[in-house]
Amino acid sequence: MTSEVSNAPLLAIVGATAVGKTALGLELAQRLGGEIISADSRQVYRFMDIGTAKPTVAERNTVRHHLIDLVNPDEQFSLATYQEEAQTAIADCRARGVLPLLVGGTGQYVAAVLEGWNVPRVPPQLALRANLQREAAEQGATTLHQRLAEIDPQAAAAIAPANVRRVIRALEVYLVTGQPISALQTRHAPPYQITTLWLTLPREELYARIDARVERMIETGLVEEVDKLRQLGYTWDLPAMSSLGYIQFQPYFAGTATLAEAIQRLKFDTHAFARRQGSWFRRLPGLKQIAEWGNVADLCQTISKPPA
Repeated sequence: MTSEVSNAPLLAIVGATAVGKTALGLELAQRLGGEIISADSRQVYRFMDIGTAKPTVAERNTVRHHLIDLVNPDEQFSLATYQEEAQTAIADCRARGVLPLLVGGTGQYVAAVLEGWNVPRVPPQLALRANLQREAAEQGATTLHQRLAEIDPQAAAAIAPANVRRVIRALEVYLVTGQPISALQTRHAPPYQITTLWLTLPREELYARIDARVERMIETGLVEEVDKLRQLGYTWDLPAMSSLGYIQFQPYFAGTATLAEAIQRLKFDTHAFARRQGSWFRRLPGLKQIAEWGNVADLCQTISKPPA
């Protein structure tokens, strides 16, 4: 990290999906003279606009956005890559005298930047992953998680057995390096003056907003977007296509579910995802939990602007 960004202000806006991060980020960026650095693990993919609630062209023309549309849906994009790209974008903002705003709901991405993770640089081992996925399918996710617990109890305690992707990644790192991923994931305080705004809403209100957003996505062409991705040759086993907003339509296109059932599944799965997101946010540095943010001017008073 260069000395240019040492102790520089960094504003993070986090919260559950559909809580209002994008709108607040846009307004604060305009008021404070900032640019937005996306912290969304799906918005890095091209051609996936509606299902990822990607900022519109008009919004991106109003405020410059970073880390959107970086790779195709069949290309690898790791946490380590994200962290490096985010740090580069922050340094770029600072070099030009603008305030970087880290905005998004992917807790692992946000934490890697704000907590200064040392992310293991182990490239994906596709054959190994396929074998582990087959093992999980045949013997159950719990068996794979128990295997992880034997070699890395600390990592196993931090990863839910149902999160097969993260369990496989932890096993992959150990099998490649011979070291537990928990031992490699050290942290060091990043050189930023961090303010983290955690937006919250009552659960029922949040669910209502999620459901309304899903309906808008359908109206603006989400089903057509998923179908186009299929026609381009992107398969359901890809991390991009197996993500929230896309995989729920697999049964519909396979003819085993109605469109109404797929839409309802997307709403329920998004509710569950929103419930899990908070576990990442409550530990972030410089945290200010905000239930009401109507008076943006007052918020601006609590946020440091970069020096001229």
